[in-house]
Amino acid sequence: MTMLPADYHIHSHHSGDCDSPMKDVIEAAVSRKLPAMCFTEHMDMDYPDLPDIKKGQFELDTDAYFSEHQKLADEYKDMIPVRFGVELGLQPQIVDFNADYVKKYPFDFVIASTHVCHGQDPYYPEFYENRTEKEAFSFFFKTTLENIQDFDDFDVYGHLDYVVRYAPNGDKNFRYEDHKEIIDEILSLLISKNKGLDVNTKSLYSSSLSQPNPCKDILCRYKKLGGKIITFGSDAHKSTDVSREFEKAVEIASSAGFDRYCQFIKREPVFFDL
Repeated sequence: MTMLPADYHIHSHHSGDCDSPMKDVIEAAVSRKLPAMCFTEHMDMDYPDLPDIKKGQFELDTDAYFSEHQKLADEYKDMIPVRFGVELGLQPQIVDFNADYVKKYPFDFVIASTHVCHGQDPYYPEFYENRTEKEAFSFFFKTTLENIQDFDDFDVYGHLDYVVRYAPNGDKNFRYEDHKEIIDEILSLLISKNKGLDVNTKSLYSSSLSQPNPCKDILCRYKKLGGKIITFGSDAHKSTDVSREFEKAVEIASSAGFDRYCQFIKREPVFFDL
């Protein structure tokens, strides 16, 4: 069996929506014989107040995370490289906070993600109320473009079509062609800033979608426009989901024209054959 790629989108109990111990997650990566892994805990400053979310739930205690990470990375250094990353939620009003935050810690890797669109998270059904799915998709991509225009200090964009994962009909009504203009603008901007895409497999095991985020059509377009940087991420919130559906994701990425992927070390991309 060909070695799976490194898993560069993983959460542990340091993320506000996860209770998996870091040690269990590392053991899972070792058991899967991964070449490397990277924790990317949530940091979503100014996440909206919601009935099921405690205030500050997605504000990462980075000092505690870094301390435990360093200890375990050293403990497992002969078994697997355990790298230090973060998944940063972007919003226009926290651009300065995010810029200062990223510089404060020695991250290997920074994922930027759109989780909130002007106070609404597409995870919740309310996002789709009083909007058609097409309008919801357009709103999400418009917000994503604004975020990328405003903020530069990241390495890849997380689950670029995240909104599709939680849409009422999944990807049944989503077509790249329907949103080609704004998606191409997003991809061109990412490429001009030398940013990559997170090939995120969570949709393949947690929903009815048959495509990762982003879908194959978006990956193909990114490649055609000159994009070269992709990472693979399970978006695991349970140790059993580490590198889950990576075989399928590699197949899809390969069919989109990619023969290499990246691991980031000290914020620099290192390319490996798929």
